[in-house]
Amino acid sequence: MAAERPHGILKQSPEDFVVEELPAYTPSGEGTHVYVRFTKTDRTTLDAVRAIARALGCDPRDAGFAGMKDRRAVTTQTISLQPPRGVDPRALAARAAAGGLPGLDGIAVHDASLHGNKLKPGHLAGNRFTIVVRGVPREALDAVEAGLARVATEGVPNAFGAQRFGRQGDNARRALAWLRGEERGPSDRRVQRLLWSALQSAVFNAVLDARVAGGTFATPLAGDLLKLRTSGGLFVCADVQTDEGRARAGDLSPTGPIIGGSMRWPEGAPLALERRIAASILGEGFDLEQTRRLGEGSRRALRVWAQDVRWENVEDDSGHGDACIRVYFVLPKGAYATTVLASVFHLPGEGATESESEDS
Repeated sequence: MAAERPHGILKQSPEDFVVEELPAYTPSGEGTHVYVRFTKTDRTTLDAVRAIARALGCDPRDAGFAGMKDRRAVTTQTISLQPPRGVDPRALAARAAAGGLPGLDGIAVHDASLHGNKLKPGHLAGNRFTIVVRGVPREALDAVEAGLARVATEGVPNAFGAQRFGRQGDNARRALAWLRGEERGPSDRRVQRLLWSALQSAVFNAVLDARVAGGTFATPLAGDLLKLRTSGGLFVCADVQTDEGRARAGDLSPTGPIIGGSMRWPEGAPLALERRIAASILGEGFDLEQTRRLGEGSRRALRVWAQDVRWENVEDDSGHGDACIRVYFVLPKGAYATTVLASVFHLPGEGATESESEDS
């Protein structure tokens, strides 16, 4: 319960929340797309994309990126740009890498290279986080260390964070009203996908909440679609006893729905649960076929593990006398640092800004 977790404060400054995107692949050095690696401070991903694209004379609408990153943070990521007609991609990459571009306040470009395809959401391996948690009661340090150890060994519920649902927290509602024809939807395809992803996330989180309440978010049930931790392969749980042992060992996890026209549904009791919850949110008779243009749907593990977890006490010059902890860890794509930390700390006032990591 939240009351049992020690208090903590995030993001008192952008430097308290440092994120490094881990690419799924490195640029080949050949191709027509220019990959630009940069660090931004206290700016949204979309702000940075527009600023860099315009500084290089590119259309921001043609830019690609693997994931959105939090605004109040120092974040390093890569975007891809499409050179204007008649502009040599190599010349554009050299210009980007040389630095000194106008209008890049809070943005530092590190390098640029060529590749054969545009970056798309999910084209990343994960994210490396270095996060300072302030205001931690000193008498709670033992509990904090035990909680962080559990994050690495047992995993935590893989919920979508508040960032997924927009600044006002109403993106899922807006998506549903639009898709039902009750409100006029956005014309921008990127915004359409953003709203749809919020509605998908709302269904997933509701299923996850039900599994957490039932004590089965990490326990395979007959008919579950299970995901292997290393390869990501999916298979139906037919031997509960064997799969329970593998789940305890951290080899696999039950999955929940990222709804879509082509999503694979589980069987048995998990299917009944997911159908009931989806209908309660979407309404009976909601046609998933109409959403195919927004995404096919997929499965997401109900549990996530942080890797390379370590922490240290650091000096806090606030004068309040509380402890200050710097936490280091790596998460796979699609997982939220704030969700992981909220399993250890009570984090009041952690609002919604922009996704730390998108996987669809």
